[in-house]
Amino acid sequence: QVQLAESGGGLVQAGGSLRLSCAASGNILSYNILDWHRQTPGKQRELVAGFTWSGTTQYADSVKGRFTVSRDNAKNTVYLQMNSLKAEDTAVYYCRYGDYRGEFWGRGTKVTVSS
Repeated sequence: QVQLAESGGGLVQAGGSLRLSCAASGNILSYNILDWHRQTPGKQRELVAGFTWSGTTQYADSVKGRFTVSRDNAKNTVYLQMNSLKAEDTAVYYCRYGDYRGEFWGRGTKVTVSS
């Protein structure tokens, strides 16, 4: 099993920045994916940014140039630096870990961007 704990959400004004963190614990395998998703009420959860199976990064078009995903393998932690935040970035952000056993999700951290 893998446990994920997100942190760093909060209230920020449009144009501001936040840094989310997701710490993974448990039986972490070296071959995995680790990424961030977000969800707003009434909408499907969508991929925001993350690391693919090959270790490369990927971003949703809506966040390219504003968000940066990084990871510290020694700490089993993935980060999401969010700059130039917009009201439409308001959502609950979830961290996902996946390996051959399946996928695991954190409980989410809420980000609210006021315009």
